[in-house]
Amino acid sequence: QVWWSSSVEFEKSFTTMGIDLKAGGRRTGHKSSMKVIKTANPYNRLLIKLYKFLARRTDSKFCETVAKRLHMSRINAPPMGLNRLAKYMSKKENQTAVIVGKVTDDVRMLECPKLSVCALAFTENARKRIVAAGGECITFDQLALRSPTGANTVLLRGPQSRAALAHFGKRTSVNNPHAYDGVKPYVRSKGRKFEKARGRRKSRGFKV
Repeated sequence: QVWWSSSVEFEKSFTTMGIDLKAGGRRTGHKSSMKVIKTANPYNRLLIKLYKFLARRTDSKFCETVAKRLHMSRINAPPMGLNRLAKYMSKKENQTAVIVGKVTDDVRMLECPKLSVCALAFTENARKRIVAAGGECITFDQLALRSPTGANTVLLRGPQSRAALAHFGKRTSVNNPHAYDGVKPYVRSKGRKFEKARGRRKSRGFKV
């Protein structure tokens, strides 16, 4: 009888305990990055409001994706060159290319085809070349009036190519044997005196 009552009191004492905040008891960093608009650009802030409204009222996946991409940081919204844009839009006449980012000129492309492009920004030369070819450069608010659900549009993204990505690796799981194939190690320099990762990968002697 004494043992049972003492164990109940012990449980009660634990139920009234608080959370040790310093030991990491409070879950932070799990909120969506779309809850708060972080950009100070008034035009982008209005665009986010507009496309969130359209996504809610039209159930359009296009508007939902555009709203999500408008929230992204600049490094996650890379620019797209005219040459790549023209390649993606070949055999897609009467459709508008949509890029949530900047469109830049590509001097390697000699002739620019006729394109209808909607983007957040255009470089001066890119805009000149698109307009000179008989195309058009439109803004996202013009696109919302013309195609509120994203009909007759092609949603594109620029290439994410920066030095840090070489170190990131692939999807890590038990079933993926190629998770670290071709991943660049963080080594200060190449040479005899520096880490060669011997025993860590097949190309460096052997792999454990």
